[in-house]
Formats: sequence, structure tokens, C-alpha cells
Amino acid sequence: MTQTARLLIDSKCELGEGPFWHPARQQLFWFDINEQTLFAATADGEINDSWLFNETVTAAAIVDDHTLVLASENGLVRFDLAVGGMNRIVDIESDIPANRSNDCRVHPSGAFWIGTMVKEEGPKEGSVYHYRAGALTRIIENVAIPNATCFSPDGRIAYWADTPSKKILKCATDPQTGLPIGDWELFADVSDHRGYPDGAVIDSEGYLWNARWGGSCVVRHAPDGSVDRVIEVPVSQVTCPAFGGKDLKTLFITTAAKTLSPEQLAQEKVAGGVFAIEVDVPGLPESKIQL
Repeated sequence: MTQTARLLIDSKCELGEGPFWHPARQQLFWFDINEQTLFAATADGEINDSWLFNETVTAAAIVDDHTLVLASENGLVRFDLAVGGMNRIVDIESDIPANRSNDCRVHPSGAFWIGTMVKEEGPKEGSVYHYRAGALTRIIENVAIPNATCFSPDGRIAYWADTPSKKILKCATDPQTGLPIGDWELFADVSDHRGYPDGAVIDSEGYLWNARWGGSCVVRHAPDGSVDRVIEVPVSQVTCPAFGGKDLKTLFITTAAKTLSPEQLAQEKVAGGVFAIEVDVPGLPESKIQL
């Protein structure tokens, strides 16, 4: 069975990323990393608000109904949605101006996993950090493009990918702290499939939904790593999925227009848009960060 996601918002993001659903606000949030912008929209695709920053912002964690923690270019920032106020929480690689944050997600314990990478892409000089209750720990080194960070519903497994490797890895985590307690091992080798592993999210059954950069799709992997289904997306650079809507059965999908040639853009007029599809398995609400 082939399913195809529909265009929900023709947002034309250069690099749409980091989508998440805020249940209390009934809003989808996502970023245009290259344009340093955060958007908020209804489940029906009406943009309610947007915020422009003077630094790169790539992902966020929910604190409460009015507050997010943003993964900015060089650290974590507490952000008040009502007034736009920002307060620095912790610096991350602020001494490495060539780097920025990238893919991030909150573990069920409230731990925020934050990936970093070289802005120009390529060198393996990024890392992944674990932040929880005021403590910052580097847990992965020598990373090119960190992506696919997500966790099993019980918090006992972490998933992660270094995009150029075309491999999604997994390791055991402490459900109470979100820290790795095992070795990383192969979950799914996608080198024989379409595209590169980008952002990912776990559903309520523990299956992993992975966006494929350059692959025009989102792939649902069973807990054993096998391919369960493929959702087609009518643009090539698919970046990250998120479950939302009232019953968490809408899969929202961000995409990107960056690096596409004029000829490709002519073919992919809605590149950078947000897409959506109704699915039969609900997702999980985003865990709140433990500050």
C-alpha cells in the first residue's frame, strides 16, 4: 500500500526542521534553521505566529504552556512565547563558532539530547550532549550530522544516526536519567534504501518513523529494524516527522528547499513546505524537559 502525504503549509522553508506538537496549545511548532525562524500553526495548517531570531535555532523542548527551551547556535535558551523573552540556560560549544546545534529530542526522563555539527557540513567535529536538571554531559563525539534522535516509549532504548553513514543506531538507556548504559549497535542499515536518515520520531507502538533526506519519503521501522511501511512525500529533501492533532494520529513532516537547483525547484515547487497524513497509530506526546 502506497500512501502519500498532502501539502499542509506552503512555507517554502530553506531548511524546515525540528517539528513538534504542543498538546496544551494544540499547535505544531517547527523551524526554518537557515532563516533563523520558529513557526507555530494549527493542525489545519493556519500559521498563528512566527518568531525571528538573531542566531540559528534548530529544535525545542517544552517547559510549560508558555515556555520553551530552544537549542540555539551555541547553547540552550529559555524562551517565553508570550513576550519573546530569552534567558541563557547553558552554553554548548560557544567556543566553537564553526558549529551549531542540529537534531534534538527529550527523553521520557526529561533529559534533552542535543546534537551539534559543523555549519558547513562534512567534518566529523560535532557531538551529542545530554542535559538534565542542570547537568550537561557529552555522550557522543566525532559526529558529522547528528539526526534521528528518539527514544522507545519506556525510555530504555535510544535511537540516533550520523546522517552520512546511512545507518540508524540504538543503545540501551537508563529510563530514570536518559543516559546511555550500553554500547551503540546497528538498528537499521538504510544504504540500500532511498535517501539518508534524517529526523525521526517514535509512535505509541515503539515503531520508528524516519525522514529520508533525498529520498522523498518517511519510513516506518519495526522494533527489529525492518521496514513496516513507506509514506511518500512529493519533494526530495524530507527532514523530520512529528505526531500531532487532537488524537496524535496526524503525522506532520517538514522538508527543505536548500541546495536544490533551479531545475529541481521548478519540479518541486512546494519544497520547504510542511506535509501531513492521517495514520492509524497514534504518536506519543513530547516529554517535557527537566530543568
